[in-house]
Amino acid sequence: MGELKDKAKGHAKEAAGSVKAAAGRATGDHKLEAEGHAQKARGEIDKAKGAVKGALGDKV
Repeated sequence: MGELKDKAKGHAKEAAGSVKAAAGRATGDHKLEAEGHAQKARGEIDKAKGAVKGALGDKV
């Protein structure tokens, strides 16, 4: 996957994770909230991976 795809995927995961975490907080569902935080973290990793690919010219 290219730099832009990884970054876009990361942003989407972060947004979905934020929504999921907020829904979990609002409903008192601690499991859903934790899943949201984990998904948001995976999104941050994907964005970082995209940044590395950009710096190295998609050779990763």
